[in-house]
Amino acid sequence: MLQYYVYILSSKKYGTLYTGITNNLARRIHEHKTNLADGFSKKYGVHHLVYYEIHEDVREAILREKQIKKWNRNWKINLIEKDNPYWFDLYEELNR
Repeated sequence: MLQYYVYILSSKKYGTLYTGITNNLARRIHEHKTNLADGFSKKYGVHHLVYYEIHEDVREAILREKQIKKWNRNWKINLIEKDNPYWFDLYEELNR
């Protein structure tokens, strides 16, 4: 069964934020970190995975991504800090 990930990247603690969706989180974050993904994350140096959630339904994941993108900055920060108060880069967790 496929899984879909909604994720938030940050340039640094309280820095620029980027919200995205993918079906392969490790691959997608690697693309961001190595600047293979052209666009916002490359332009603004947004490479640290600070939040992600897993969905089994792609439609649910897309709706959630759109919901988070509409949120104000403080709501996104609260979402991140609920599970990752120190803004650790969670990418290393994916490779364990």
